[in-house]
Amino acid sequence: MDTIISFFKNYVVWLSIPEFTITDILEIIIIAYAFYHIILWIKDTRAWMLLKGMTLLGLIFLAAVILEMNVVLWVFRNAMVVGIMALIVIFQPELRGALEQLGRKNILGSLTAFDNQKARNERYSEKSIQAIIKAVYDMAKVKTGALIVIERNIQCREYERTGIPIDSEISSQLLINIFEHNTPLHDGAVLLRDNRIVAATCYLPLSNNLEVSKELGTRHRAGMGISEVSDSLTVIVSEETGFVSLACDGKLYRKIDADTLLIRLMEAAKRNPDDRRKKWWKGRRKHEK
Repeated sequence: MDTIISFFKNYVVWLSIPEFTITDILEIIIIAYAFYHIILWIKDTRAWMLLKGMTLLGLIFLAAVILEMNVVLWVFRNAMVVGIMALIVIFQPELRGALEQLGRKNILGSLTAFDNQKARNERYSEKSIQAIIKAVYDMAKVKTGALIVIERNIQCREYERTGIPIDSEISSQLLINIFEHNTPLHDGAVLLRDNRIVAATCYLPLSNNLEVSKELGTRHRAGMGISEVSDSLTVIVSEETGFVSLACDGKLYRKIDADTLLIRLMEAAKRNPDDRRKKWWKGRRKHEK
């Protein structure tokens, strides 16, 4: 009996729940809310790539501490202040956008963001993918130039602000009409996000890759440029040749067919190509007829 009592005193009593006050609960809610939205902000901007780089630097710093690399530690200590100032300058647009969103945010509505995030994981539906493919190859037939940015994990908020807001469901008719010659919205890129056409006439950064063929114009360089700073897929229709190209991860794939584009869009939509490819392709062919 004494053994049992001793066990509870030594190993179980310390598991008792400490006393909580209203202030403690409010602090936990505020800190959790702040961390959640900071993580969302990092995930939706280029800061996500920065976080990966900082994680690698953290591992190097940890190794330097363990191995007592004094020179490396000296470099880290002296670069810390300069690095923080550089980050503020580099990410000034993202920080300003985050503060603007904080000022416009509905606090009570944002508490339901967990449910909205679940719906967002669907990204692009079967209907949206069929509409994109139909619009792209219909424009390719008549050599209508097009530049369509399909977002994935990293949102292109800073480039969205350069365009004209649309906020419409994705449809082939609307995409074709946007890129029609001599229309107000045909110049620039269209930005797609979560089954919506977010904006049109968006200006994208041009690629500085010197290995890009000189035959390619501004539209292809812009498609590659946005793929270098985000994980988006960019579909380009050449106005001169009618060929369809796809830019992703800083690389350009030229003259792709509808079947290949379908597979890449399904990957962007987080869907299994093996399960739905045949069904979607059959539905597209039926719609064309």
